[in-house]
Amino acid sequence: MSEIVNRVASSPIITLNLEDLYRKEERVVFDLKDYLFQELILREKEFRASLKDLDWEYYKGKLVAITCTADAIVPNWAFILVGTFLGKIGVEYVIGDLLALEQYLFEQAISNINPEEFKDRPVVVKGCSKFPVPLYAYGRAVMRIQGYAKSIMYGEPCSTVPLYKAPK
Repeated sequence: MSEIVNRVASSPIITLNLEDLYRKEERVVFDLKDYLFQELILREKEFRASLKDLDWEYYKGKLVAITCTADAIVPNWAFILVGTFLGKIGVEYVIGDLLALEQYLFEQAISNINPEEFKDRPVVVKGCSKFPVPLYAYGRAVMRIQGYAKSIMYGEPCSTVPLYKAPK
């Protein structure tokens, strides 16, 4: 009887698992809606006073999306002002919703990928994840390595969908 060989484990395929790039810190939303008069109007004096009185320590160690979920016209400086309070205590934030925050975080992580590691190698971009990896991240990751990889596939090494093959 012949020995069973795991051809997937012995192949030259590199698996790019975007789940490994997912930051584990808690994500929270800072919603300016809570600081609007009748959820419509920003009163500058009251807004500034509220921000000064807020316990900003709650946000330490978290990733923050600064947004306004009310259908109101909020001046740009209000979002930026909130960011300055978060920045003072070293909190990482984006002005946008939680999806914008995820895109920012993945953009940071993907920009640190060394594409040379994928040079002339077949790559599988792993499709299943325990964490919410946005579709945006898959596109950016493929864009980052496409000029280097021999081929790019999507899925699992045992079951893939071909996406790209470098010209010979």
